[in-house]
Amino acid sequence: MTTYVLRHGPTDYSRRYLVNGDPTKPVHLSEDGRRALTKGWNSLPLHKVRTWTASEFPRAQQTANLLMGVPAPELIIDPQLNELDYGQFEGNPFLDYAAWLDGHGADERPPGSGESQSEGIRRMLTGVLAALDHPGPRVLVAHGLLVSVLLWQRVRTPGQAMPLFFPEAPYVEPVAISDEELPEVIGMLMKDLEPGVRVHAADTSGERIFRNGNGSAVATVESASPSHSQDQKDLPHA
Repeated sequence: MTTYVLRHGPTDYSRRYLVNGDPTKPVHLSEDGRRALTKGWNSLPLHKVRTWTASEFPRAQQTANLLMGVPAPELIIDPQLNELDYGQFEGNPFLDYAAWLDGHGADERPPGSGESQSEGIRRMLTGVLAALDHPGPRVLVAHGLLVSVLLWQRVRTPGQAMPLFFPEAPYVEPVAISDEELPEVIGMLMKDLEPGVRVHAADTSGERIFRNGNGSAVATVESASPSHSQDQKDLPHA
């Protein structure tokens, strides 16, 4: 059997490049987000899926429900698939959080947050592994960071440590993982999250990557505001 992990559709927060790690906030799919679901309709075996799971966030559940159609199996809600808790950065431009993360690292919790980036990724991976407890094929609707980590795992070079920043994950494009492959993939990533293993992402010249949010946003987002700073090149890769 196969587990399909995908990022929810776009939201108005995506368009404004704001972060949302609080599931009680009513951040829903935009019209562009609804249109983006055609990717899922074309790439998922919708009539064969036996288990649908989503995070606690409205945009993830909305994505799952619209893909499922009617009639459909019951949607399982798994908090382990939730977006990161951004603490004091909640609702702010992503570059604010990215600048803090670049200075403090993945193992430190932001002010007001209950988890670090490393802890959040570990939680999400635990949720993916738990999918094996349910009949397949399965669809998990989660958030960008999780999908980016899974995509990075597929293209990593031997010995490469998990970076601090990842390329932005596409919306509603599933990552398919077989039941045989899934435990191995999760196990490898969990080892990458052990203290002291992770490093800052760098380009081939050894310098930090500095780019604006448009088109190269880190997957933990909803990205970074193009109007947030007049000198975005001085902020981390977002």
